[in-house]
Amino acid sequence: MKRIYLFPILALLALTAFSQERLIILNEGNWQSNNARISYFEDGRIVSNKWFEQANGYGIGDTPNDIIQVGADLIAIAVNWSNIIQYIRTDGTAVAATEDIPNNRKMATDGDFLYITSYGHECSTVSGLWECTRGYVAKVDLKTFKVIKCCEVGYEPEGIAYYDGCLFVANTGGYAFQEDHEYETTVSIIDAETMTKIRDVDTGVINLYGKMSQTGQYLCINSPGDYYDTPACSMIFDCRAALDGSDECFMILDDIPATYNCATTDGKFFAIGSSFSYYTYEYRFNTALIDPKTLFETDGADGLDDCLPGTVSADIKSKLSSPYGIYVNPYSGYIYATDANGDFNSPGKLHQWTPEGTYVGSYKIYINPAHFLALGDWKPAGVGRIGMQRETECFNLQGMKVPQDWQGIIIRNGKKYINIKHQ
Repeated sequence: MKRIYLFPILALLALTAFSQERLIILNEGNWQSNNARISYFEDGRIVSNKWFEQANGYGIGDTPNDIIQVGADLIAIAVNWSNIIQYIRTDGTAVAATEDIPNNRKMATDGDFLYITSYGHECSTVSGLWECTRGYVAKVDLKTFKVIKCCEVGYEPEGIAYYDGCLFVANTGGYAFQEDHEYETTVSIIDAETMTKIRDVDTGVINLYGKMSQTGQYLCINSPGDYYDTPACSMIFDCRAALDGSDECFMILDDIPATYNCATTDGKFFAIGSSFSYYTYEYRFNTALIDPKTLFETDGADGLDDCLPGTVSADIKSKLSSPYGIYVNPYSGYIYATDANGDFNSPGKLHQWTPEGTYVGSYKIYINPAHFLALGDWKPAGVGRIGMQRETECFNLQGMKVPQDWQGIIIRNGKKYINIKHQ
């Protein structure tokens, strides 16, 4: 299999990127213990492991499970077991909270609205109480922090992404044990403006669980299987092909889970996979570098490697006892991974590598460090610039550089455009 390396591109980005590393890490704490914390990392040191508490005088809540930037000075945090969306400024001070979305999970934004998945069956909106049988996606107006619309999807919806005016939602169906239903196998597509479901894409893959990463039109979605006879895997999903009506809009990577995954600065995915079996009570970890464009162009013959840049893969295996997250700073290319420290009950660590994959060091943070957000030159619609741009460079809504013929919303020189592929 041909090996794919990021060294030259990432090295170039490192030379042109912003030098300051500013990173927020969500430490989930222990479920139902109300002991979550936020760590703030800046330029080679942990500034605080009680960043939110110090800024506001109270804790963030119970089990936060997602964080995204939704404005130049506004960040949204999904605090699952506290049933709130907490909004903070980039200095950590609290702004507001949305309290009407129970059992909230993952988030996406278009810069004007926040979209969030929920395992719940009811939601308070500006029009009154909204109810459904399965799970749903709520739409929050970022001017008022109120829920304005909802759309029913599958049972226990997890990852969500925004692309070309639509939302893509991965359904699990495996985490409401009091309800009598089977695993889901679908990705739901929603018109974001009207919050109506366009269609469900049946992937045949059960239990699409966890946060999914996005680069351009591609999504990286994890499946842990059923922990018994159906093995873990991952799936690369082509949003453009799905919107065009194609049934060939996803590719399954058998026995390669992407439990913790992220987008890179050049349109690829990094993943740390964790497979667990109730037969053996053992975990198996893997790493993967996935080039989605090449994967689809070659029908799976190329675009997949088990080696991350430099010593990252080897260091994850030798230095981390319980990998719990991976992230690439979209502004600088620096690579990060977190370790839950084996027992998931004691403070974990943040590990750092250069864009080329040279190990920098580790930093003590808190219990179950899982979610990341880099602070940088954020632009409207969630786009940050990477280094010095030429006029012809384009970036998608996640801050990733995209080719000129990419279809969707882009930022060029700080302005928002709808980009149509040249015929």
